[in-house]
Amino acid sequence: MEQTNDQWLWFVDNELVEALARTDILGEASEKRPVRSAALVKALALNMEGNTEQALREVREAIENGETLPELIWIKAHLEFQLGRFEDAWHDYEKVLETSPNHKAAVYNLALCLEKLQRFEDAVGAFRKAADLDAKLIEARLGLGICQLHRKMGEEALAAFEECLRMQPDQEKALQGKAVALQLLGRADEALELYQRLLSSQPADPELLTNALALVQARGDHERVREYAEKLLRVQPGARVALEGLAAAALARGDYKAAAQHNNQLVKISPDSFEGWFNLGVAYQKLNRVEQAGQAFSEAIKIHPDSGLAYANLGATLQERGEQPAARKAYERAIQLTPENSIALWNLSIVLERLSNYADAEKHLEKLVKIDPERIDAWFRLGYLRLQRDDVAASIEPFRVCVSKRPDWLEALVNLGVAQRRAGDLEAAKAAFTHAAASHPESVDALRALAAVAIQEGDYILALDTESKLEQLGEHSAELAFNIGVLLQRANLHEEAARQYRRATEEKSDFAEALLNLGHALQSLGQDQEARSCWQKAVEAKPELASQYF
Repeated sequence: MEQTNDQWLWFVDNELVEALARTDILGEASEKRPVRSAALVKALALNMEGNTEQALREVREAIENGETLPELIWIKAHLEFQLGRFEDAWHDYEKVLETSPNHKAAVYNLALCLEKLQRFEDAVGAFRKAADLDAKLIEARLGLGICQLHRKMGEEALAAFEECLRMQPDQEKALQGKAVALQLLGRADEALELYQRLLSSQPADPELLTNALALVQARGDHERVREYAEKLLRVQPGARVALEGLAAAALARGDYKAAAQHNNQLVKISPDSFEGWFNLGVAYQKLNRVEQAGQAFSEAIKIHPDSGLAYANLGATLQERGEQPAARKAYERAIQLTPENSIALWNLSIVLERLSNYADAEKHLEKLVKIDPERIDAWFRLGYLRLQRDDVAASIEPFRVCVSKRPDWLEALVNLGVAQRRAGDLEAAKAAFTHAAASHPESVDALRALAAVAIQEGDYILALDTESKLEQLGEHSAELAFNIGVLLQRANLHEEAARQYRRATEEKSDFAEALLNLGHALQSLGQDQEARSCWQKAVEAKPELASQYF
């Protein structure tokens, strides 16, 4: 059998044509000639006994001893072909053709030798000549089609097989060749229909099952992948392509235990299978067998040390095991091999954060958002890191991008407002917090941030409204009440201010500043005795306030 890759198989006849040049049947009146070479007779006898090597030696010695009988070269070529010495056979068939250029059998056999030597272009010419010399020689057209398949010449291969089928419509090898040609040309439906037709009469044919399996796998038909793969395993236990198909189907349907089993079998029979080791690692990852996943990815890397994807997955297993420095190395190698690997860039940035290397984490996030501007999680993290290191101005843009892509994203709105507030743009911050609070009325963070801006702006009405909403959510903040009290007191709204200070002290009985200001508010309202009582409590809670009292 011959094959073009790991999945597509096709056939070629290995049989030599012994006497195609003979067109007449010998009758009784035919002239009988005596055999002119004892070596030839002996060689034929040895070959019939299965001693082909000795037969070849007999013929070779006869030629070396000066025997010139043409049949000796012919038989020598045949014996060399049988022994797999196709180059020697090719040269001997050429010698036959030097004296008989149109020797039909020699031309066809020469084509077979060229096909065996994978000299497909030369073989095409020889098979064409054989077909021209004998219009009934269907094998020549089969060989021509097969060589064109090897050359990836789908249209030419299809034409050759169609010609075979015009001569013999049910010729199974031609039908199979036609199916492969259709597969090569991307005409998957027609190819699969032919394979199914052939499988109805040859249900255990491994080549047909293999090719049909490749087609249904390419179409994502996982149920039929399993069907064909299981049939192929019954015919060829341990068939690599079948195990690959079963493993892929199991991964696709989320059966990671089965995927691990099939890939384990695959790497046992094919330890050089990168896909087997890689998919075994994926299956183990899904099963939370992290250490085994890492070992599988390491084996995959040994086979393909230039696989950025394998390094990225190895990094993920190391990261999950808490081996951050080792994970960092794996991700960095993944990015060297595949600079636009967005998953590796994202994971590396997280690892670098955990290693407190915030500057490099930020650099990788910057690369990531250039490669994939739609990665809003990367934009958010970039803004957050910049905000953390107090680069307020630079943090605003990433949060703006987040909000532009997800207008109601609470965390992005709040962080945008925080950055704008810290940058001094209170109006913009207020707008962000207002949007956040409106979109998420249950968000305590958004309401607190809005209240903070209101207090900073001196907008006690907005501050009071926000405080009321927080209370409805069950939130009571002594600090918020105190700050609103200060605003109201500055506006000479002493009674309302006193109410806020009381709320603050109810939440926090030793809130000295609130007690002190409550005393001032009460004094402004003419309640001097109660004011003095508040001041006394304030000094008791915080003696250093005594100087302010006096």
